[in-house]
Amino acid sequence: MLISRRAFGRAAFAAGLLLSTSSGVAFAAEPESVEIRFLASQGGLAAHELADALGYFKGTGITLKNVGYAQGGPASLFALASGDVELGSAATAAVLNSIAGGNDFVAAYPSNGINKGTESIFYSLEGSPIKSIKDLAGKTIAVNTLGAHLDYTVREALYANGLPENAAKLVVVPGPQLEQVLRSKQVDVTAFGYWQKTFEGAALKNGPLQKIFGDTDVLGEIAGGFVVLRRDWIKANPQAAKDFVEKSQAALEYARLNPEETKKLIAEKLAARNENPDIAQYFTGYGVREGGKAVPRDLQFWIDILARGGTIPAGKLKAEDILYDPANFTVAGN
Repeated sequence: MLISRRAFGRAAFAAGLLLSTSSGVAFAAEPESVEIRFLASQGGLAAHELADALGYFKGTGITLKNVGYAQGGPASLFALASGDVELGSAATAAVLNSIAGGNDFVAAYPSNGINKGTESIFYSLEGSPIKSIKDLAGKTIAVNTLGAHLDYTVREALYANGLPENAAKLVVVPGPQLEQVLRSKQVDVTAFGYWQKTFEGAALKNGPLQKIFGDTDVLGEIAGGFVVLRRDWIKANPQAAKDFVEKSQAALEYARLNPEETKKLIAEKLAARNENPDIAQYFTGYGVREGGKAVPRDLQFWIDILARGGTIPAGKLKAEDILYDPANFTVAGN
């Protein structure tokens, strides 16, 4: 007798709820409840938030709790280190600096990545003489935070062009004001991070801007940042950690395959947070590899750069010791 896939799935699910015992059959215990607090990012939706909206955490015992906004990745990592949240999210360089500084963090999954479809772009005003990386020397660049992806991208861009890494001045500007400070000429250049494509799209709708360069021109295609967990939390909650990472990666894959549906979900969530839902139309994707996976180069590239600059000792960090491996319920190298 043939059985449909749907019926087979229901039967398998029901069977999975049962455990054999010496006295007969009993229902398995419900998954232990685990609350994961996090800080949101203005103008966007993290993959774990998308996973929650898609219902991927149902039956896992995981509950997400938004406890506010993070101005940038370093602030998110500080909250994680202090125990105010269970997860952080930051640019790879910021994550590595934090780990090198003594925080026992693990890169759980790539939060975003860069490719030619989704990249950070540095803009000057239309007609500005600032047209290349070499023109950045002595100029002021607006970024959302210091010590994170855009900061290190500027340093690497200047270095690759034979200029001192500190040849440009970076100033911190919240994402919603990045366009305003450029058009009012308070800064020479504005950088829209790969996670700020919604703000970038809204800015370009208001008039053309002059692209100077994108971060893929400097870094190639690479994970831009990571969602980070504490190693002790993973060890205390191995199943929750595995479920959290795998469901978040599944959400990244959903977004890759269903961009229009993802935009609608982002708009709904932004509206619920009293943010502008219209900017969701400019979402270009998370920019990560198929399946939401990371590879060692995503970390090793920045490890080598930080070691070159003396920020961390050579050999202190290894990519395989930092990347979380959900298939093995542990951290590679431990």
